[in-house]
Amino acid sequence: MALPTPIPEPLVELIAERFRVLGEPMRIRALDQLRAIGEASVGELALALGTSQQNVSKHLAALHTANLVSRRREGNRVIYAISDPSVLAICEVVCGSLERRAGEISDLFAEAAA
Repeated sequence: MALPTPIPEPLVELIAERFRVLGEPMRIRALDQLRAIGEASVGELALALGTSQQNVSKHLAALHTANLVSRRREGNRVIYAISDPSVLAICEVVCGSLERRAGEISDLFAEAAA
């Protein structure tokens, strides 16, 4: 789907909200962990991320509200998984951009040293 020009205001707000949700480093770390292992409970994620269950739970709730992760009950545990793979594509685009920018900066230093 092509992005309309100009972007309608309601769509601008939805895009901005998606970026706000992804703007928390702990949420990126949680998504990365879920990407690596597939699915996990709050406790498993807290242990893997080196933080409290309360902290992880708060961030997973925001990701769930944004429909980026799904959750299901398994006994007394809640299991989370990535439900919108496009979030990983967003991270890959940003990482690619950062890598290109790092290369450009490295080239500038090399030119200055020559």
